[in-house]
Amino acid sequence: MKQIRTIAGVIKNSKGEILCTLRDQGKYEYVSFKWEFPGGKIEEGETNEETLVRELREELEIEVKINNFFYQVEHDYPDFHLSMGVYECELISHDIKQNVHKDIRWVKPENMMELDWAAADIPVAEEVVKKYAK
Repeated sequence: MKQIRTIAGVIKNSKGEILCTLRDQGKYEYVSFKWEFPGGKIEEGETNEETLVRELREELEIEVKINNFFYQVEHDYPDFHLSMGVYECELISHDIKQNVHKDIRWVKPENMMELDWAAADIPVAEEVVKKYAK
């Protein structure tokens, strides 16, 4: 099975809300129009942190401070295995651009499970609820 390695960020703003991004139509129907934590694929020679910084600049034109490792996802989709490392981040820049996503939304941790998440992102959303929901 094809292996895809990605990095994503749980990005908090000053209000404690988490940045969530909606995928547009893509190659695979089962992840199209699903919510996810922003990030992307690791390129050859990149560290996890370099990948996350690059992807967030490309997709959202934001700067973040990467804090701690948060969660590791290993998920089998029908066409590939996804290995996704997730890091807690703080938003530094506040002007977000919607370069590749269908929508972006700041969500309170207690409302995380109201979104229609991509399957691999569900356990991350559940951990966000456990750690940050009031």
